[in-house]
Amino acid sequence: MTFTHWENRSVVVTGGTRGIGLGIAELFARQGAAVLLTGRDGEAAREVAEGLARETGGRVAGMGVDLRSPEAIEGMAAEAVRRHGAVDVLCANAGIFPEKPLREMTADDVDEVLDVNLRGSILAVRACLPAMERAGRGRIVLTSSITGPTTGYAGWSHYGASKAGQVGFLRGAALELAPHGITVNAVLPGNVRTEGLVGLGEEYLSGMRASIPLGRLGETADIAHAVLFLASDEAAFITGQTLTVDGGQTLPECLDAMAPPLA
Repeated sequence: MTFTHWENRSVVVTGGTRGIGLGIAELFARQGAAVLLTGRDGEAAREVAEGLARETGGRVAGMGVDLRSPEAIEGMAAEAVRRHGAVDVLCANAGIFPEKPLREMTADDVDEVLDVNLRGSILAVRACLPAMERAGRGRIVLTSSITGPTTGYAGWSHYGASKAGQVGFLRGAALELAPHGITVNAVLPGNVRTEGLVGLGEEYLSGMRASIPLGRLGETADIAHAVLFLASDEAAFITGQTLTVDGGQTLPECLDAMAPPLA
């Protein structure tokens, strides 16, 4: 929980119709912020937004945005300003993670992942800059991953490259935007219980639980609270940084390094 007064803040969440993005949008709405969430399917985005507004009593709108389209991304920023008067926070969360072994990977497979996860994040930041610069402040929080910046996973090398690229981007962007009062940071989630993760099957989920010292998968709220902090007034002196939220998954050298239960 932070002490920031969110009632006068405008928040944009890309990929906000499900999973981590939905958790982020819900938490900001419950804090009183005006939220614009996006998804590739406009109708689904509007339905999710209407449901969140009813559930939280907050101001939530939804719109369809294809992050491969610069024009659509510019329209997203314009819509947030039209509806809520500003863009105080951008949560560049949208991402895809199709599995594809390197030997089978095509140029189109690479382009799709990089276009959505990396290029889409960069263009979303660029689109929201004018509103933030006018206000003389802003918060940008990227949803990266432990996969790429910290770890690797066979079958997701293009995904890992996109997430590592986000971290490289944020460091340069943080330097460039600091004089404008805009901070740029990222959360690096570990394995979080979302629709996509559950779809990988129980064997995968069990293996992941066994590799997490805290003994459980993350929940979307775990990531959302980290994002809320980085977007808050209390985090005003933090920029260019990454916050790993993984239950300790990246700590042990191997499974044998996991501590035995306390007697």
